[in-house]
Amino acid sequence: MVTFLPSNCFRRATKLPLSVGAALGVQLVALCGSLILASLASAQSSPTVAYSIALASPEQHLVEVQIVLPAGAAQRELQLPVWNALYQVRDFAQYVNWIRAQDRSGKALPVRELGSSRWQIQNAENGAVVEYQIYADSPGPFGAQLNPHHAFFNLAEILMYPVDARGTSMRLHFSRLPEGWRIATPLLLSPGGDFGAENYDRLVDSPVEAGHFQEADFDEAGSHFRVIVDADPTDYDMDKIVAVLHKIVAAAITWMNDRPFDTYAFFYHFPRGPAGGGMEHAYSTAIDINADVLKDGLNSLTGVTAHEFFHLWNVKRIRPQTLEPVDYTKENYTRALWFSEGVTSTAEGTIELRAGLLDEPRYLFRLGAEISELERRLAHLTQSAEESSLDAWLEGNSYYHRPERSISYYNKGELLGVMLDLAVREASHGKASLREVLQWMNANYARKGRFFNDSDGVREAAEAVSQVDLGWFFTKYVAGTDEIPWNDFFGSVGLRVNEVTNTVADAGFTAARNFDNPMSVGAVTPGSEAERAGLQAGDTILELQGKPAGQESRDTLMRLNPGDTLTMKVRGRRGGERELKWKVGGRQEISYQVKDLDQVTADQRARRAAWLRGEAQSAADQTAGAAAK
Repeated sequence: MVTFLPSNCFRRATKLPLSVGAALGVQLVALCGSLILASLASAQSSPTVAYSIALASPEQHLVEVQIVLPAGAAQRELQLPVWNALYQVRDFAQYVNWIRAQDRSGKALPVRELGSSRWQIQNAENGAVVEYQIYADSPGPFGAQLNPHHAFFNLAEILMYPVDARGTSMRLHFSRLPEGWRIATPLLLSPGGDFGAENYDRLVDSPVEAGHFQEADFDEAGSHFRVIVDADPTDYDMDKIVAVLHKIVAAAITWMNDRPFDTYAFFYHFPRGPAGGGMEHAYSTAIDINADVLKDGLNSLTGVTAHEFFHLWNVKRIRPQTLEPVDYTKENYTRALWFSEGVTSTAEGTIELRAGLLDEPRYLFRLGAEISELERRLAHLTQSAEESSLDAWLEGNSYYHRPERSISYYNKGELLGVMLDLAVREASHGKASLREVLQWMNANYARKGRFFNDSDGVREAAEAVSQVDLGWFFTKYVAGTDEIPWNDFFGSVGLRVNEVTNTVADAGFTAARNFDNPMSVGAVTPGSEAERAGLQAGDTILELQGKPAGQESRDTLMRLNPGDTLTMKVRGRRGGERELKWKVGGRQEISYQVKDLDQVTADQRARRAAWLRGEAQSAADQTAGAAAK
């Protein structure tokens, strides 16, 4: 067993629970330098990189990491990723306070910094023990955080990897946990209390929760599921959450006709402050939802859960070649996020429909809202879905979110998924659908360990199941910026898109919150009440209507009516907080609604029913539709 050891010996408390579901009592004794030598000798006997994470100072958010490297080259390089979880370079090395190394005899080894995120260890041919301290206080599913309440780690944000041994088996140990804390992670637990992974990528694709969390588990569709919740127990109902999860996982697994896992973990955080978003992993997902939002109903949980769960197929296994192998040292550009993220949102809606968590009227209302969002952004005429995917790395900049600058690959990608589904149905006379496209990609890429060639790979799958050339679709709407003729697609299922002009609230500014970044003001409308109140572009929004600004703030703004009073607390670009208040104005806005055609044929109704089920039309469906004509 490898245990973290700082420079001086220390004594750890006894009986630290380490596993999910059952506490593993471990008797811990005083540790000295001899343990380093034993650990090093063990690491040298097999090609294993051994990590140990000590929760050194929760109050100061300090984590201490030890890496035991087996024998190898005399000069070893260690790299800390510059990005993880988000398509954003965040340079986690900014949080490294110090680093040092020694050999098996305890002699200090030279450590040379090669760049902001890479270090070289010299004279390490007989192995080495590397130690460093790193600050971790980035909350949410995209971060790494240690505080007196709990710890949540995306491990790539705190663990360096040996550049020449990234594919080597990995072992992970935790120490100095506060009294009563447990650890939850999808990593396999060994009898000795360590966790293991076949390589670094698998290791860091496994989030870790530590603390006084609540847990439930259930079985569905031949798999075992674990539900780990970090929240005040009065803020949620575990039984209701588990009941919803049963429906979601059953609907998704039967839709894909595939289950590439035996166990899967849902990590939930329900803080009473800013929260929002989810992060997918191959065998788990981590999701944050504001506690007050959750109390309004489980709708806020079902959508994001269906989305993140489906990612275990789309992006984690059905994966674009441009994202492989992952390069942790720089941006990884791909044109396929419209599919990997956007079409996952398409699947999210289908899963909710199949699970009985969404009905047809609400689904069509949501489609109308998505169409409205795309059409209102002027950039839909100048930026394609592929270009939006490439530009994901710009999303950390407030100007990029302006409607004349960009569209969302989530938004347009979801709509393209719906349109592709309808196009495949039309081309195949109802014999194939988006379901068959995804299943084809799962069988021909994921199950064979292959990766698809961005949009061309999606086109290959769509043409394989429809037996029709769909080049026009990908040229015009995926790679191009042609206006999507909504009614041409929706007509086959007896629907059309209507334009409606309404007077809506105009807050006088545009804002964006990019995942773990604070909500900020992108632009202020000249001459607006917001400008007269003193709001400025670049301001960070701290509070909206008396509540902390977060993912749910968008809904708060959407519920405003002309004449309402808007209150806001902001921080300027040069520091200093101020409170602002103004009357919300009004403006004319076009919205889009998905409605029935004046006359809907039996064939259109049959095709719509199959479409809402996410299935191709059966022979019986088609016969019934023909007989009713």
